[in-house]
Amino acid sequence: MEKMTVKDLMVPLSRYATVSEEATLGEAVEALKIAQTEFDQTRDKHRAILVSDKNNRIVGKLSQLDVIRSLEPKYLKFDNRKELSRFGFTKDYMDAMLREHRLWENSLDDICGKAAKLIVKNLMYSPTEGEYVKEDASLEEAIHQLIMGRHQSLLVTTGTEIVGILRLTDVFREIANRISSCTE
Repeated sequence: MEKMTVKDLMVPLSRYATVSEEATLGEAVEALKIAQTEFDQTRDKHRAILVSDKNNRIVGKLSQLDVIRSLEPKYLKFDNRKELSRFGFTKDYMDAMLREHRLWENSLDDICGKAAKLIVKNLMYSPTEGEYVKEDASLEEAIHQLIMGRHQSLLVTTGTEIVGILRLTDVFREIANRISSCTE
């Protein structure tokens, strides 16, 4: 059997939700909704939005969590989220944090107004070096990157150009299909 490459499973950039870094949160959410309805219905829907600069180069990602987090501005106090996420806080600690910082007291009030004012470049996540994978890399290499980096997706490159996205959900589906074929 021929080895699978990243290109075999990736979603081409043209099929993914993408917005300008100058777009509002509302525009980004709308782009995601449109991309989800136009995407292959036999595959899982997109869960993120790619962000491009004025030269149409991908410079960031906006996840579902980023969208929700942006609606509560007090989370900016906890701007080092990668460091915080490693600690595995207890439920009691999380509840105390919610009360102490008065998180989510009025955050869903006037959600439309907030979404119209928030600009994507201020909310997006800029991928690190470990979140890029070459389109001709083996699927095994990509799986290793996904696991070690605990990533939900990797940006797929040809040279220096981003040409697609490899989603964990698509890798999981491929693995699950292979496991299922063992029992048939």
